[in-house]
Amino acid sequence: MLKLTGQLQHYPWGDDSSIASLQNREPSGKPEAELWFGAHPSAPSLTDAGPLDAVIAADPAGILGPQCAETFSGTLPYLVKILAAAQPLSIQAHPSIAQAREGFARENAAGIPVDAPARNYKDDNHKPEILIALSPFRALAGFRPVAKTRVLIDVLALPALNPAQEVLADETMSEEQRLHTVLEGWLSLDDPAPLATAVVQRAQALADGETDEAELITIARNLEFIGERFPGDVGILAALLLNHVELDTGDGLFLPAGNLHAYISGLGVEVMANSDNVLRGGLTSKHIDQAELLSILEFTPLEDPTFHGKATETLSLYTRNFDVGIPDFRVTRYFDETDDEEENGTMVRIDGGEPTIILVVEGTLTIATETSSPLELAPGEAVFVGADEGLIHVETTPGSGARFFEIAPGEITKAGSIDPAEFD
Repeated sequence: MLKLTGQLQHYPWGDDSSIASLQNREPSGKPEAELWFGAHPSAPSLTDAGPLDAVIAADPAGILGPQCAETFSGTLPYLVKILAAAQPLSIQAHPSIAQAREGFARENAAGIPVDAPARNYKDDNHKPEILIALSPFRALAGFRPVAKTRVLIDVLALPALNPAQEVLADETMSEEQRLHTVLEGWLSLDDPAPLATAVVQRAQALADGETDEAELITIARNLEFIGERFPGDVGILAALLLNHVELDTGDGLFLPAGNLHAYISGLGVEVMANSDNVLRGGLTSKHIDQAELLSILEFTPLEDPTFHGKATETLSLYTRNFDVGIPDFRVTRYFDETDDEEENGTMVRIDGGEPTIILVVEGTLTIATETSSPLELAPGEAVFVGADEGLIHVETTPGSGARFFEIAPGEITKAGSIDPAEFD
């Protein structure tokens, strides 16, 4: 059992105080976008025994368990982040396993360095991800059903959007074909700024009272917010095609491979497969490869991208299990609603036997295993428990209102390498 020192990432879109406030420390003075807990080689968590990736590499079968080690080639299959967005992240999507393996091999064969700015594939893994909100959280997530987008474009009433509206109304094509055609056309514009600017101006009018429909107001305010930070960007146009999602604390958002998305603002815990593959389409100064992005996108509309998980209750402790049906990870959120300082702390027993990260986001915990001494964790702190540690005992501090996450691999149905067709 190893206490983890997370690696802080200072991306420009980060909030300058939310992660610091969670950890009850002074802000660094720079945007604090993500705090990584895991063993990704680009920013592995530090431990008293060394970087976590090196610790695992020294005994993968013992630390990960034989089946997990074999299935995931001796690596921890997931990455955990605390994410704090003050402004929109890039419009982006992540590849499937098959796409990542092909793209990674192709760019290696072309001699493109892995750390090159123009590199699309940093590794050969997919990157499905789930975000669970720690505060009200706004996001763009997956393509909206075409009928809803047509209503939005009608309300915007911009002649320059008429060609897109005609494509979206063409029922000789599938919804997927229509969305692909419209997005490809917008991404191919020599200068998207005039249309993007006009969309934002109309959105401002809607937000200022031109409509009283709640969903349209939400979309209008998001477009206005994005436009203020990325004026004239083609990502504004892409946002017209996507679901605009508002999460309350504890709500989840699951994004399988190929779903176009962008986080807009808020604080959350993000768990993903152990990959850094990102293909971008706008709202960024980083590399954009429009053709490659279009080739990996899933254009099937998502009616509802939110994922609320399965809830259970035991006395004062509640859990919500976010198992999205993939082998890389599952997430359980624990929350204690008790604020009575006279109450005893709540005891939780976690079966263990698999590589597990416990991350605290509120209150304090004491964690112990059958072979390791107890560790105390405060908000924003995490511990890694190897598969060889056995049962994990967690005790919440009385009256602390503890909230924490348990992250472990999902169900691994067979040993050996993952079949790309099975988990795309």
